Order: sequence, then structure tokens, then C-alpha cells
Amino acid sequence: MTATDAWVTWSSALGAGLLIALVSLTGAAVLWVREAVLQTVVPLLVALAVGVLLGSAFLHLIPEATALLGSATTVGLYALGGFVLFFAIEKGVRWQHRHDVFTPDSADPVQPMARMNLVGDAVHNFVDGILIAGSFAADPVLGWATTAAIVMHEIPQELGDIGALLCGGYAPKRAVQLNFLCALAVIPGVIVTLLIGQVAEEALTYLLPIAAGGFIYIAASDFLPALHRGEAPQASAAQVMSVVLGVVAMYGVILAEAALGVH
Repeated sequence: MTATDAWVTWSSALGAGLLIALVSLTGAAVLWVREAVLQTVVPLLVALAVGVLLGSAFLHLIPEATALLGSATTVGLYALGGFVLFFAIEKGVRWQHRHDVFTPDSADPVQPMARMNLVGDAVHNFVDGILIAGSFAADPVLGWATTAAIVMHEIPQELGDIGALLCGGYAPKRAVQLNFLCALAVIPGVIVTLLIGQVAEEALTYLLPIAAGGFIYIAASDFLPALHRGEAPQASAAQVMSVVLGVVAMYGVILAEAALGVH
């Protein structure tokens, strides 16, 4: 690779990574929504996040990891490992939050589910950075196609992430700030991949099912229980539809990736 080619790859990959991070700011729309409206919308956004996380895990990350590893059992083991890893991380978060996981919440309004969402989002964006950098290193056209697919993936996910952070106790402005900081994890993913190349891409094979396990854990243990808190039947039906919408959105991304030739 010539110096010019290297410059084009680095600048394009970093530019695409910054674009992905900026997409997270779409959630800033909540800053202009009245609090009364937010109280109705936030549970629907959390339900959307459940659908997006589960759709990402079961329709995107696990199938892709299976294609790379060639063994559904191996992928299942790594996904279970990711599930247990995120369980252990949440134990640490809860211990730091309360010093005793069996006592009532402290005066801190921010709940562990919100912090866990930040952890999962950062991991996800780091993985996106690896995908972006690897694609640009292979072919600039593939790199931009991959970026377009990730942008489509990010829009519903960012809306769900903001909803989860608000539900977890963060103020709207702080939720937007933290969500953007987590989105910036895409940049280290790009840099690491361009620096160590093949090693990062091989690690990606195992990061995919681990991230899938983490997504399943966050959706099932943190978000779903939050949606069971005294909702009326009509609100519950709307939440179920939001979960379905999140899954459908992720399936649509898979179809778009196939049309763009992104794997």
C-alpha cells in the first residue's frame, strides 16, 4: 500500500467513524420534547431498544459469527460467555452503585440498567469501528457501503438507547452527552484495526458472539423488567408493538446490507 493509499484509507475510515458517532446525536430530539410527552414515549423507546438489541443479536451478530467460525456450537458458547460476562459486569456496577446488591437503591437516581446500556453501546460501537476500518482497507466502495448499512442500523438503536438512559434516571441533556461519548468508541475501533490489521479482524470473529450475548443479557435482564412496572393494557400492547418494530427494523437492515453487498 502506497502512502497515498494509506492516507485515503485512514482519512476515509476515520471520517466514516466520526459520521457514525454523529448519528448518535439524533437522540438530541428529546431535548425539545415536553416532560409529559417523554413519560409516555420513553417506555416505547425502551421497548424499541429491546427489539433492536434482540434483532441485532439473533439476526445479525450470531449468524455472521456462525458464518465466520463455521460452528453454531462454538458461537453459542461464546454468546453464553458474553451473557455471563455482562452479568458479572452488572454485578460490579451494582456493587459500586450500592455496595450491597441486596439493599434498596440509594439516593442516586441513575439505575444500573442505564450504566449497562452504556457499556453495551460502547462495545457495539467499537465493533462497528473494526467493521468500518476492515471494509475500507479492503475496498473504499465496500467501506462506504458498510458505513451506510451501519448508519441505517444506528438510527433506531440510538433512539432506543436514549430512551433506556432516560428510563434509567439520566437527565435528557446528560443522556445525549453520554450516548455521544459511547458512540465515539467507534474511533478507537477504527484506529486499532488500521494499526494491527489482521489481528483485529480475527478478534472480531469472537467479539461478535460475545457482543450478542451481552445484547441478549441487557435486553432480557434490564430492559424487559423495566417495562413490567404497572402499565395499562393499552400501554403494554404498544410496547409489544415497539419490540416488534425494533426487530423488523433490524431485519430491514439485514436486507439493506444484502442489497449493498455488505457481509
